[in-house]
Amino acid sequence: MNIAVVCVGDELLSGDTVNTNAAWLGERLTERGATVERTTVLPDRVADIARVVNEYRAEYDAVVTTGGLGPTHDDMTMEGVAAAFGRSVETNEAALEWLDAEGGYQHADLAAGTADLPVGSEPIHNTEGVAPGCVIENVYVLPGVPAEMEAMFEAIEDDFEGERRYITEVVVDEPESALVERFAELQERFGVKVGSYPGEFVRVKIESTDESAVEAAETWLRERADAVEA
Repeated sequence: MNIAVVCVGDELLSGDTVNTNAAWLGERLTERGATVERTTVLPDRVADIARVVNEYRAEYDAVVTTGGLGPTHDDMTMEGVAAAFGRSVETNEAALEWLDAEGGYQHADLAAGTADLPVGSEPIHNTEGVAPGCVIENVYVLPGVPAEMEAMFEAIEDDFEGERRYITEVVVDEPESALVERFAELQERFGVKVGSYPGEFVRVKIESTDESAVEAAETWLRERADAVEA
């Protein structure tokens, strides 16, 4: 299952807010066997959101957006997603009823537009906040506040699946350039995916759908590199 993640927010582009949602979603989706093929950050602009969501929903099995939900002036995601499908937004009665019955909010207390969703979408209730998310065909619209996004993802995570991947990591005290030939042999010998991330040490990530291959590859590399305890 190939996924595109779309994060919306001027604050992400300006660096005012660190985009932790993309990393968290990438990790969780990968754990479920899905493959995140692309992560894109967009400004709070309806036209940009509509264009990218429309492109990605055709290209990928699913699109997950974060950010830009709610009734304030810079919350453009619902309108952008609706435009991608050629639909309007309207008050979603199911979302309002949940907020009243489960969320503890009276209709009169909610800001206008709080429960506005694209026509034909299904609400995803926000157990950690107010503004609901939604699902429309293969597009999942989640909030930008991390606690809200994470709780909402828990409610829909079963929609994302694929062949389970096994991952291990070896930390090596050698220059990355000195490991290139061993990486090539590691991939050829065991059929695993290898990623390397230099820093004080080199973190070598070994990944495969075959658990035994990952274990054998890890053992092989530890025996042939200056591995250190992480």
